[in-house]
Amino acid sequence: MTTPGTPPAGRFGRLAAWSQRHRWAALALWVVVVAVITVGSQAAGTAYHNDFALPGTDSQAAADLMTEHGSREAGATVQIVAENPRGLAGDRPGIDAMLAGVRGLPSVSAVGPLTVSESGTIGYATVTLDRAAQDVPADRVTKIIDTARAASGDGLRIELGGDPVRGAEEGGGGGAEGAGMLAALVILVLLFGSLVAAALPLVTALFAVGGAIGLIALASHAFTVADFTPPIMMLIGLGVGVDYALLIFYRYRQELREGADTAAATRRALDAAGRTVFFAGCTVIIALLGLIALGLGSLQGVALAVALTVLVTMAASLTLLPALLGVFGGRIQRQVLKRAAKERPREGGWRRLASAVQRRPVPALLVAVAALLALSAPALDMRLGFADAGNDAPSTTSRQAYDLLAEGFGPGFNGPLIVVAQGDPGPLRQTLTETPGIAAATPPLPSKDGAVSAVIAYPTTAPQDEATTALAHELRNEVLPSLSDRTGTGYLVGGPTAAAQDFSDSVSARMPLFVAVVVGLSALLLMVVFRSLLIPVKAALLNLLSISAALGAITLVFQDGRFGAQSGPIEAFIPVMIFAIVFGLSMDYEVFLVSRVHEEWERTRDPSHAVKEGLAATGKVITAAAAIMIVVFAAFVLSPDRMLQQFGLGLAVAVLLDAVVIRCLIVPAVMGLLGRHAWWLPAPLARRLPRVALERPSAGRA
Repeated sequence: MTTPGTPPAGRFGRLAAWSQRHRWAALALWVVVVAVITVGSQAAGTAYHNDFALPGTDSQAAADLMTEHGSREAGATVQIVAENPRGLAGDRPGIDAMLAGVRGLPSVSAVGPLTVSESGTIGYATVTLDRAAQDVPADRVTKIIDTARAASGDGLRIELGGDPVRGAEEGGGGGAEGAGMLAALVILVLLFGSLVAAALPLVTALFAVGGAIGLIALASHAFTVADFTPPIMMLIGLGVGVDYALLIFYRYRQELREGADTAAATRRALDAAGRTVFFAGCTVIIALLGLIALGLGSLQGVALAVALTVLVTMAASLTLLPALLGVFGGRIQRQVLKRAAKERPREGGWRRLASAVQRRPVPALLVAVAALLALSAPALDMRLGFADAGNDAPSTTSRQAYDLLAEGFGPGFNGPLIVVAQGDPGPLRQTLTETPGIAAATPPLPSKDGAVSAVIAYPTTAPQDEATTALAHELRNEVLPSLSDRTGTGYLVGGPTAAAQDFSDSVSARMPLFVAVVVGLSALLLMVVFRSLLIPVKAALLNLLSISAALGAITLVFQDGRFGAQSGPIEAFIPVMIFAIVFGLSMDYEVFLVSRVHEEWERTRDPSHAVKEGLAATGKVITAAAAIMIVVFAAFVLSPDRMLQQFGLGLAVAVLLDAVVIRCLIVPAVMGLLGRHAWWLPAPLARRLPRVALERPSAGRA
């Protein structure tokens, strides 16, 4: 029922009213659905699969040729490394017996002989598996590790390396999720002064994340979903889930303070903040689905999974949270009114901040932009690649094997290039050994049918060294084309090191299209929502600025090795993933802030007043939401996984800059400079664009 002077409920308000009236049914439905999904996913198990195929690249063509013609080099390899400071001569019988045992294990297709270094203290044997690394079950790799390491003792040390071993050793986020949730709870308690009120956004986020992870586990049986997807989903789900629920809950408390009963406060909160959450979530999903434009199979599954997480999070915020408010609304109302009675009216600090920025918009804008550009500068030298065993924890067997191989045979031994000859290899080996930057090359290794041969070339530099990348390009662009002209044989450079570089090159080449798609679609959505041409342009430019600053911070820490981090390349898919996620998340705050500014502009037509009131109404909640996201994301810097560390740092820095520098300084300065022109829309566009009301003013604001 609608009282006089109260605007009729919109779709989100009606949905909230239904959830509140049928609160126990809504709660039971969520519990049952999440429980069924969880039980079903545990019963079905997971079928995560890393698809790093790159059609059209030399490395992929080389891999396909080796697989087609039955080359042993098509399968993944494991290096069993033995070391004894006294020499390996006396350990040979035990090592040979161990290698014989490994030869009989599942998924092992061949075991090479022990090759000993010149010093006689380090040796290795290559174990060839019957499939690619991502396709070998982890328990079979673990069996190889256990069988090999059982031969250790009496001065003999056995370590194992290779991508299958690294995959078997990898862990999740450690205690990062728990640490982030605990820190978020502390911030919410300080914000609301009540444990019950603080717990509601967290409960909503946990339900959403739990349901999304179960759905993706089931979907992995039908679609290609990478095995590193769940921790990324949890990272984004927790941050976004708490963020969305907090935006709605904060508006709910505001309505209670203005005298609304619990039912009306819920309806009004969903009519206002619920719409903001919906459109903000749509921008996140658009940004994530933009990853499909890259055409990289390994990222498409991740993008779909995280987009599904955001979608489930939106659903929980719009249906589960109103039900929880229906259950605990009376207690929360008493606490809110009691706390409001004790507070003294005072001039808001956010309103004063907006006034100060508007008095001197140009200096505030120049200082803030200069700081962001300075932080963005390191990103210009960002080097993409993939972490290898040299970046693993020193205690892991993969890192121990990596170090031993580098010590005994040279740094390039950990990242060989595989050159595939389509026909008679001819003088391929000699040409490679005479090429500067190559330490050694094996004799041609023919496939089962003899149609192709592979020569393994060992660079003089480590896999992540820029010189190794330059060597791969030199072989492809100069050395091998010249040899092919003389022999008439085609040559392809493949192997894990070359494939990593191809992936990086593919991401770099397709990044402009990806950015154009994401920015274009998001700007179009904002243009429809705010009916302005300059607001979307401003939002896009500022989001790009915060993203570039975040990438600059990642480069400083992880590529340059600052603050105790180990130096190395930035994971090749980190920039595009961070761009998609941060661009979407930045739109959350943009929509939330500008929608309140727009609401005041529509009511008063005073641009300066609208900016001040918009920042005053949203500054506290944006800061709190950002603080929660920052602690959740930053907690993943504690993860043992380098990829999650980079994700966590990049997202935390981006949110910090977006909430503090951009929303509190740059946006008020720009809006102040634009004045009423901020809401300008050319007449032809105004006639063609549909009208979408983002904010439904509550009674008293109408």
